[in-house]
Amino acid sequence: MSILNIHWKPEFGTIYTWFAMDQFGRIAVMVNNCFGNLPKALLSINNLELLLDQLTDYMWEESEIFKSYPNNKCGRTVLDLYSGLRFDYLPTRKDVEQLIQERSHYEQKPIECNLPSRKGFFVYHGIEGSFEGEDYPVGFNGNTKMGDYFRYLMPTVYASIADFPEELRHGIAVSDMVDFTTDRLLDNDKINEYFPRIYQK
Repeated sequence: MSILNIHWKPEFGTIYTWFAMDQFGRIAVMVNNCFGNLPKALLSINNLELLLDQLTDYMWEESEIFKSYPNNKCGRTVLDLYSGLRFDYLPTRKDVEQLIQERSHYEQKPIECNLPSRKGFFVYHGIEGSFEGEDYPVGFNGNTKMGDYFRYLMPTVYASIADFPEELRHGIAVSDMVDFTTDRLLDNDKINEYFPRIYQK
């Protein structure tokens, strides 16, 4: 199993979920799907895997340490781009939208589809696949490659850094240039340019 440090490289079979904040303070959940890079600002943190596990447990409301969760945002989940590989069994975008709608109500327990409606998070996924071109973000016009992060789900009410315990906030990568409301695709090769630092008070 990979150990997250400054020398870590993405590899098949290992998925990491990390958290990012855009220049306006909005929060996104970033799922690397094996091939997406993690910012070096995060990889420089000692025991990063433990910190990411704690953040993820908190997101799912399963933390044994941090049991005070923010109020339900009571918003909606909006589908943006989606994986052509993951949803190849559904023939049209309308079918995917219907599936997301059925699974995304904010009153349900936390699952990925209602992270936007319940928690206020954007959700980005890394482009995956067993070979280049097998997966692609449906709805995006332009060149992509494995590891690029595409905007999958969007909230209508936004989370902020205040929705995390102070002890976990330094595990969130911060951007001075990204805007989650407009940036639909993040180039995997530029992840350190997008997110050069971690959150500090």
